[in-house]
Amino acid sequence: MKTYKVFVDNEWKNGRTGEFIPSYNPCNQEIWAQIPLLSKEEISETVEVAHDAFRTWKETNGLERARLLNRLADLIEENVEHLARIESSDNGKVLSETRNQVLFTARNYRYFAGYADKLMGNLIPLDNQELLDYTTLEPIGVVAIITAWNSPLPLLANKLAPALATGNTVVIKPSEYASASTLEFAHLIEEAGFPRGVVNVVTGNGATGDALVRHRLVGKVSFTGGTNTARVISKAVSDNLIPISLELGGKSPNIIFEDADLEKAVVGAIAGIFGAAGQTCIAGSRLLVQRSVLEVVKDELVAITNSIKLGDPFEESTQMGPVANKNQFDKILSMINEAKQEGAELLCGGSALENDNLKGYFIKPTIFYTEDPKITIACEEIFGPVLTILPFDHVDHAIELANDSIYGLAAGIWTRDLQKAHKTAKQLEVGNVWVNTYRTSQVGTPFGGMKQSGFGRERSWHTLHEYTQTKNVMINLSDDKRNPFMMQI
Repeated sequence: MKTYKVFVDNEWKNGRTGEFIPSYNPCNQEIWAQIPLLSKEEISETVEVAHDAFRTWKETNGLERARLLNRLADLIEENVEHLARIESSDNGKVLSETRNQVLFTARNYRYFAGYADKLMGNLIPLDNQELLDYTTLEPIGVVAIITAWNSPLPLLANKLAPALATGNTVVIKPSEYASASTLEFAHLIEEAGFPRGVVNVVTGNGATGDALVRHRLVGKVSFTGGTNTARVISKAVSDNLIPISLELGGKSPNIIFEDADLEKAVVGAIAGIFGAAGQTCIAGSRLLVQRSVLEVVKDELVAITNSIKLGDPFEESTQMGPVANKNQFDKILSMINEAKQEGAELLCGGSALENDNLKGYFIKPTIFYTEDPKITIACEEIFGPVLTILPFDHVDHAIELANDSIYGLAAGIWTRDLQKAHKTAKQLEVGNVWVNTYRTSQVGTPFGGMKQSGFGRERSWHTLHEYTQTKNVMINLSDDKRNPFMMQI
C-alpha cells in the first residue's frame, strides 16, 4: 500500500490531521493507497501560498510559461504507462483507455503552451480620434480546480493548462475517490521546474473542497462533477462574487435516423454508452431510434453488448472494467431495479456480474427499451453502463425527445442526409453535437454544456477567456481643456 503526501509550495508534506482516506481498487475492492485528509487550516495556508506566488508568476513572460508547459507535456509522454496504470488502479478504466487519455492530456498542455505568448488584447477604434483605447487580458489570480473521479488527468488538463498559460496560480483538489494519479502528476510539475507555489495539490473530502472554494483569496473556481455538488459550490462562491466554470453531467441523446449507416451507428451507440463503463459525462445514455429501423438496431445492439468482455483493466483483451467505486455501484444497481419496477423492458444485462474470478464492482452492460420518455432511467443521469432505447417517428419527434431534458451537454446524429444533419444539429439544445461519430475528442474544439450541464467552455481558445479578465485602457492624446462638469464623448 502506498501512503501519499500532498504537494504544496513545491514541497511534499504530510497532512497535519494524521488522517487518511483509503483508495480502493474497484477491480478487487482492496485498499491500495492512502490519501491525506487535510484540515481547513492547511487549505487556507495553501491558498495563501498560491496567492503569494501569483505576484511573480503573473509577470512571467509567455515564452517562459510556454517552455514550462511544453516541458510538462514531454514528461507526461515519458510517463504514459505509469500514469495510466495509476489511473486504472483508481477508477477501473481499461488500460488502453487511460493510456489514450494520458496522451490526450499531454496534447492539451502543448496546445495551451502555444497560446501563452499570444494573449492579445484589441486596439479599439473610437469616434474621438484624440483618444487611444486598447484592451489587455489579465490573469484572475488563484484558481481553485476541483476534478471528478472518472478521468482525473484529462479533466485536470482541461483546466490547469489554460489557467497556467494565462498566468494564474492554482490549488487543485481531486476527488477523494481518485486522487492518486493527480498526486503522481504533481511529481512531473516539480520535475518540469514550475516556480514555488504556482501549482499546489491538496486532498480530502467534501469539507476540504468547501474550505477551498470559500477562501477569500480564491479568484475563480473551476469544477467538474455532479449537479448537486455544483449547486453547493455555486452557493458557496456567491458570497465572494467570483466567477465559476461548471462542467457537469448529461443525459445525452444519440439519434439514429432510418437513413443512417446502421452498422456504424450501432458501433457508435456502443462506444457512446459502454466506453469507460458508461462513466463519462457525455455518455449517450438515451438512444433515440426511428421506428422503421428499431428492431434491426435493437437486435444488433443486444448481440454486440452480450459479447462485451468484462475483466481486469490491465488485461489487454478486456473491453470494459468495473465501475469506479461502491457508491456508484450501488446507485447504478438501484436505478436498474427502479427501471424494472417502472415497466421498462430489459433487453440484456440488468445485474451485477457474478464471477468468482472478478471480485470488483462489475455490472453487466445493460440495455432497456421503453416507449415512455418520462420514466426515471430515461431522465436521470446514471453514470454507468446502462442504455435506454426510445423510439421516434419523424425528425420533429426526435428533436422533441432529445430536448426534453434538464441537461444539455452532448448529442449524436446518425444520418446520410447532410441537410437533415445540419437542421437537427441547429435545433438540439446541447453544447456539443457529433454527426456520424460519438465520443470523439479534439483539443482545439470547445467543450461544455447548456442548461443543467453547466456553463463555460474547455479545450479550445474560447477557454482563455474563462481564466482571464479584460482590462480597458483609454489614453487622452489631446491638449484641449475640458469641461469638468460634462461627460466627455
